[in-house]
Amino acid sequence: MLIMFSMDPVSILLSVVVFLFVVNFFNSKKNKYQNFPPGPKPLPIIGTINLFNTSKPHKSLVQLSKKFGTVFSVQVGQEKMVILCGYETVKDALVNYGEEFSGRPDQPITKIMSANNGVLFSYGDNWKVMRKFTLSTLRDFGMGKKTIENKIAEECENLIKAMKSYGGKPFDNQAIINTAVANIIVSILLDHRFEYDDPKVLKLMTLINENIRIIESPMVRLYNSYPALIGWLPGSHRKLAENNREMQDFVMATFVHQGDFDVNNQRSFIDAFLAKQQEGKSESELYFHNKNLSVLMTDLFTAGMETTSTTLRWGLLLMMKYPEVQRKVQNEIENIIGSAQPQAEHRKQMPYTDAVIQEIQRFGDILPGNLPHAAIRDTTFRGYLIPKGTLVIPMLYSVLKDETCFEKPEEFYPEHFLDSKGNFKTNKAFIPFSLGKRSCAGENLAKIELFLFFTTLLQNFTFQVPPGAELDLNPARGFTNAPLPHEICAIPRR
Repeated sequence: MLIMFSMDPVSILLSVVVFLFVVNFFNSKKNKYQNFPPGPKPLPIIGTINLFNTSKPHKSLVQLSKKFGTVFSVQVGQEKMVILCGYETVKDALVNYGEEFSGRPDQPITKIMSANNGVLFSYGDNWKVMRKFTLSTLRDFGMGKKTIENKIAEECENLIKAMKSYGGKPFDNQAIINTAVANIIVSILLDHRFEYDDPKVLKLMTLINENIRIIESPMVRLYNSYPALIGWLPGSHRKLAENNREMQDFVMATFVHQGDFDVNNQRSFIDAFLAKQQEGKSESELYFHNKNLSVLMTDLFTAGMETTSTTLRWGLLLMMKYPEVQRKVQNEIENIIGSAQPQAEHRKQMPYTDAVIQEIQRFGDILPGNLPHAAIRDTTFRGYLIPKGTLVIPMLYSVLKDETCFEKPEEFYPEHFLDSKGNFKTNKAFIPFSLGKRSCAGENLAKIELFLFFTTLLQNFTFQVPPGAELDLNPARGFTNAPLPHEICAIPRR
């Protein structure tokens, strides 16, 4: 290593390339993957990354499935992974083989993100304990109950005031919608809410948004295969690690106030976690430690804010793009709710609005590649052997845009969820929250948030395109599909 640092940069780069080629050559001679799913032949060092559209890798993978089948493999650097496409294949894997594919890959980048702490990227016993605790505690503090509906209604009022302050003039809605949605999960986590211009929450959202943007970068992918060699180079993998450390330190310093904690008066999710720490059981020491707490808070804040707020932003963008759909939703709101406060119970009386919200989720396709799964044991799936530890990606994009399940998969078409009489109809391939043991823990909360925020906003405003602006429905680059930066005009209706 000392010799390498004494060489000029070109020589160092050549040495790295030669070393990676040798490693790739010898690894290719190993017959480790017998009866592995088929796929394109990998190149030395980079694998098949050259076949991916770097801004839309999910589309590249679906194209490859047309050649290699709904169960196929690709390789990024040295890492082989299995891709699952189409509703039937994805459902089979996540439901019928839910236990076998319930792991998370043990990658260098996931060690940076969680080191098997928290709930999103953890695995094994830690994941089981954290998920069970998370689900039960979220229910204890309001998820699925009238209390959380009341908090959402209060937050809707704050969001309405913020939008009215622009007086119908163009503004970027990302920060205020992010904060409004974040306040719902924050109310559960620490019994608090943030003002929309609070520098603390704005800083945290900036870090989250930056990580979402860079986690899919080619440098991060290569780092997973060659951590020792890529790790010391500058690049997005180092920025990801830096942001993650800052987020977790920030969460602990901002959210966890142990001096205010009273075990007999638990007011929040964090209080419930701290109470577990003090139980004195072996489980407390093994799982309910501060590292798990910091990662869990980061996971829940990120998941609780990002997907729902991004879906709402897609919703308003699509209402501007399709004003006739917006008018139909507003007419249904007037007929069913009038000027009253929207409530969750109204949803079953509003088939068109319900269909529009689900079509927003389907079209927006917030998490096209899903979170990565891993095989927890050697598994034979659809005739192929998938070795223990193999990264498995059930492509949600391939399901939500499955042409065998949706009449117009690439278009925004609310009729996907309506029958010929205008009644709401379910669609088996509508799985934006995924399926099985790793499905979204906050699905029920997200559903009620989407309905109440969306109907309240369209009850109070008509959303229009700023004069001279053109709407672009292509997503921004990143791990999630978010709208490109844009401005909206919120014209008050009352």
